Amino acid sequence: MSMSDAARGTVVALTAATEAFLTENQHLGTLTTIRENGTPHVAPVRFTWDQQAGLVRVMTTVTRQKARNLLGAGGARAAVCQVAGGDWITLEGAAVVSTDPERLREGIRRYTRRYWAPPPQPPGLAVIEITVDRVLGLR
Repeated sequence: MSMSDAARGTVVALTAATEAFLTENQHLGTLTTIRENGTPHVAPVRFTWDQQAGLVRVMTTVTRQKARNLLGAGGARAAVCQVAGGDWITLEGAAVVSTDPERLREGIRRYTRRYWAPPPQPPGLAVIEITVDRVLGLR
């Protein structure tokens, strides 16, 4: 797998095998954010990978700890890691929490396509978008 410099506006490039691994529907991942006290918060999540935009999307609500960690920290970063057997990949980058209807629709559309069912849609629905600028993995 290779990675380009996202800070210059280029998109992360992954191998075909890594792309396939990130789009298989049965996999869950973990999302790591940092609490206000500096300790990591790791939560199991379903997520989607958008190669063209270089974005990971995680559906959540604004009241969940993962969203609160990101909302409370300007310039916050997050990481999603997916593991299956001995294969793993971690996607890291700047993260934002959005309740914008267009961004929510895109997050819901991609989630539904990957997991074959729409996500729960409780009050306060939000999407975490991670602009990936670092990729680590073993495939």
